[in-house]
Amino acid sequence: MKSKTSRANAMKKAIAASLAILILLAFTGCGTSSGSAATESQRQEDASATSGSLAEAKEKLDDLYQQENQIFADHQNAWNKAFGFMSKNMDDDTLNENYADFLANIIESNKDSFSEEEYATLSKDVETIRGIEEEIAKLEKEIAASDSSGSSSSNSADAAGVFQDFKGKDLDGNDVDESLFAQNKVTVVNFWFSGCKPCVEELSKLNELNDEIKKMGGEVVGINTDTLDNNQDGIKEAKEILKAQGASYKNLTVDSDSTVGKYAGNIMAFPTTVLVDKDGNIIGEPFMGGINDQSNYEQLMKQIQSALDQN
Repeated sequence: MKSKTSRANAMKKAIAASLAILILLAFTGCGTSSGSAATESQRQEDASATSGSLAEAKEKLDDLYQQENQIFADHQNAWNKAFGFMSKNMDDDTLNENYADFLANIIESNKDSFSEEEYATLSKDVETIRGIEEEIAKLEKEIAASDSSGSSSSNSADAAGVFQDFKGKDLDGNDVDESLFAQNKVTVVNFWFSGCKPCVEELSKLNELNDEIKKMGGEVVGINTDTLDNNQDGIKEAKEILKAQGASYKNLTVDSDSTVGKYAGNIMAFPTTVLVDKDGNIIGEPFMGGINDQSNYEQLMKQIQSALDQN
């Protein structure tokens, strides 16, 4: 189990990257109305306003996560002790809790293991974190609303051909190229990283999905961003996690400066899943959220079936 500080950093990494993809979506695939086209000057003004708004939101979110990081740093010993109990307290209920409730559950479940001073400190910290998380949730909603109004589609020309001329390796070091996509009617590419709890929780379900769509000419492929540039430590950890979750479908590593690597580096709103056609084009909207949730699974399956029906 990772330390609390590393988990907080992973969460910060996810939120900062989610903003990056929102910025990407805000600047690509924007259409004009049939009634009248905006002038180039107006488009530039709109883009500048959107950029400023998202940049401000990113700064606020970074600050909020820094506040959380500082809480853990200020009381590092107590929090390290608390998170030492994490694994044995994880179940389906706790995994579905919000962050503050999750922390409170860890503390309450192991109350007798803390001194009075430690318990008081941790309990106070949780309430502070709860307030921070509420601010984060509000800000994320504002960003989502801004993205929805400012971007009509993420299927832009830049995003569409991300997997064309693909080159990478599987986690055993075998070369993989664009023929991987050419042989499938649709390829489901799931972006994840090892410190992302929702990502890890959906791995077994992704394995089930892979088994199901294989019969229909599809395939699931994973790209763990901790393995970019053939990072051996990241690959080792990813392989251990995949094995523990019973996930045997193909996972790949790519160069961070490749088209796919740059795309992956910008979309760390984890987990994110995209559908790729035979020609390496991303089709439809990126799917965000774990498919271990049945409603999410069914929604993704509809997207997959729609893609298959077009072949």
